Amino acid sequence: MVDQSLIVMGLMMLAAGGIFYVFVYPYLSGQAAAEKRRAQFQSQANGKGKRDRQIDPNKRRQQIMESVREVENETRKKKNNLAAKLVQAGFTIDVQKFYMVCGGIGLGVALFTFLFNGNPLIALGAGVAGGLGMPRWVVNFMIKRRFKKFLAEFPSAVDIIIRGVKAGLPLTQCVGIIAAESPEPIRSEFRRILEAQSIGLSIGESCDRMAESMPVAEANFFSIVINLQQKAGGNLSEALTNLSRVLRDRKKMRLKVNAMSAEAKASAGIIGALPFAVCALVYVSSPDYLTLLFTTMTGRIVLAVSGAWMLIGIFVMRKMIQFDF
Repeated sequence: MVDQSLIVMGLMMLAAGGIFYVFVYPYLSGQAAAEKRRAQFQSQANGKGKRDRQIDPNKRRQQIMESVREVENETRKKKNNLAAKLVQAGFTIDVQKFYMVCGGIGLGVALFTFLFNGNPLIALGAGVAGGLGMPRWVVNFMIKRRFKKFLAEFPSAVDIIIRGVKAGLPLTQCVGIIAAESPEPIRSEFRRILEAQSIGLSIGESCDRMAESMPVAEANFFSIVINLQQKAGGNLSEALTNLSRVLRDRKKMRLKVNAMSAEAKASAGIIGALPFAVCALVYVSSPDYLTLLFTTMTGRIVLAVSGAWMLIGIFVMRKMIQFDF
């Protein structure tokens, strides 16, 4: 009876956590607000692109600085819809197939829970949590891992373009070398640039597409530099050299921030895991002392309130130790 109550409470908390992660977390974490700010910035950038190109150098410099500041303040995710997330994660399936996969996972979790527990309501909750939460968590995990790989290799790709341009090679050929010899995800992103050019887009518009599929500040910087060089002219190798230096400085700063925040992250992990570890040890040593939380209504209320406060505390600690720049 006690084991069944533990399983019931665990599955209920899992279902509530999955629903919270899918529907509430984007608004609490600021993703929805970031998407709104990015849409406003994109509309302003499109309006600026329609203006006359013959502008004062000081005004052009000021516009560049404003664009860079806007890009710096943007978050890493440009689009919050599912199709864009699948592209950012590197998956080749479309949204319909993804929903079919989610349905299959949810059905499998529901059947397994029903065979193990026999309660259809608990099986339904576990199926909803597994079908909605688990696939999206995997997609977000793949996006973060792909972003990290891209940021680690992108300065080297820019250096290849710099050396190629200085040697007299055209920019398109340098991009082709990167698309053929660089590791993933650099290879696939620069391959998209070549594919976009093959259908008639300019190199600047192709780089804008890369900034959409890889919405990080570094890709936006690269797109801005290429577009400015195509529209206003100038020494491309010198501009990319400055960009490469900025990218490597940002990489050093990112590593420094990770090193300085490692202690805080370890402390947050210990504090977050401590209540569960103590609960498990108390249950092993004195099970009768802890089963009152699951067998009585008062205990269940206390457990639910404590779980809610624990969830809020974990979320606050995560926001405190998460540094995005």
